[in-house]
Amino acid sequence: MHVPDGFIDAPVSAAAGVVAAGAVAVSLRGARRELDERTAPLAGLVAAFIFAVQMLNFPVAAGTSGHLLGGALAAILVGPYTGVLCIAVVLLLQGVLFADGGLTALGVNITVMGVVTALVAYALFRGLLKVLPRKRRSVTVASFVAALVSVPASAAAFVLVYALGGTTEVPLGTVFTAMVGVHTLIGIGEAAITAATVGAVIAVRPDLVHGARGLTTPLKLRVGGELVDAEPAVIEGPVRSPRKVWIAGLVASLVLAGFVSFYASASPDGLEKVAADKGFDKGAENREHASADSPLADYGVKDVDNARLSGGLAGVIGVGATVLVGTGVFVVVRRRRGSEASGTVASEGARTPESV
Repeated sequence: MHVPDGFIDAPVSAAAGVVAAGAVAVSLRGARRELDERTAPLAGLVAAFIFAVQMLNFPVAAGTSGHLLGGALAAILVGPYTGVLCIAVVLLLQGVLFADGGLTALGVNITVMGVVTALVAYALFRGLLKVLPRKRRSVTVASFVAALVSVPASAAAFVLVYALGGTTEVPLGTVFTAMVGVHTLIGIGEAAITAATVGAVIAVRPDLVHGARGLTTPLKLRVGGELVDAEPAVIEGPVRSPRKVWIAGLVASLVLAGFVSFYASASPDGLEKVAADKGFDKGAENREHASADSPLADYGVKDVDNARLSGGLAGVIGVGATVLVGTGVFVVVRRRRGSEASGTVASEGARTPESV
């Protein structure tokens, strides 16, 4: 659902850019509390995995496809603030390197695809965990529902932005019904991918799933013929290196982007299909993307004639670039937290007895 240049007018695009910049700034501060020495590299991997899976468009209706948005997945795995940053990194690299999603619409895309999906999904996810049994399976179920709802919520957010700054005259009721309808179907695919990924990680390393932290499994003991609650056992595993998970995730991302992506659906995604059917794509007609001359534009390597090889190389390069940029951002954010903590300790240690 990458919004191209021309769908939204300049003033609203600029306003969305301000909103997105503010959300990123808040997320940078919030991510300092979510990240530690283990999860900072994992967050970069999550961004790369989302980039890879977004290349896998799946059919949802006649002539329409969908792809992962990723906000729910990122928020549940690494936290809502870090999740917003993951999506922002992915969208920035897609726009600059692959001419996917307008550059003037970058603020719209970060707001709609990142902020809305991450916040809606994580709020619903946490709410569901409060009423579901405190089991690992509940995390997977809550992930499915949260991801499912986040996609039509993102579509509704786009319609709101379009109502404020759409460049064509189209009945909003028609746009809303079409967008939410098709993206509810896409949400089913999003939910399946999110639940499967979260379930796979939580099965081997529940301590690496941000949304599962503090979750306990009830333990019953029979005392005097009656079942009583014992002290719950925390499902989080011992502190150990996430290296194996990181390597497995990177390999999976490279395979998905470098090989499986060749078999993705070629049909237009939900936004493209609705825009063409309802006629609000006219503002983007005949507008060349600012990165159209990129050697990786349209997810192909320039001057490589073999379509399979070209697309595969572009996917591998994209995964590599995303994991490097994402990991670099999150390591810096993590170190910033450490330096602030050290400064606080030093400041407190410098106090004299008279100042206390």
